[in-house]
Amino acid sequence: QALVPAMIARAIIIRLTIPKGRNGRTSLIICFCLALSAFYELLDWGVALISAEAADAFLGMQGYEWDTQSDRVYALIGATTGLALLSKIHDKQTI
Repeated sequence: QALVPAMIARAIIIRLTIPKGRNGRTSLIICFCLALSAFYELLDWGVALISAEAADAFLGMQGYEWDTQSDRVYALIGATTGLALLSKIHDKQTI
């Protein structure tokens, strides 16, 4: 879920010359992806409130009570997997 945002955030962070501490960059990128996922979930919730549907009806419509939490976990998995698998390739392309 957060594979593409992780690569975009990584490209931006590299170009902004954030210090090369690998753990610092990685943590910042993962935090960005989780924040983006949380923002989307808040937007999703806001639309449900504005559309005059009860929160329970909205969750029932999605069919899964823990949808928000599982989406955040998938964002974490996507961001970490993308960074682990694609960082070296990305480094070669940006140099």
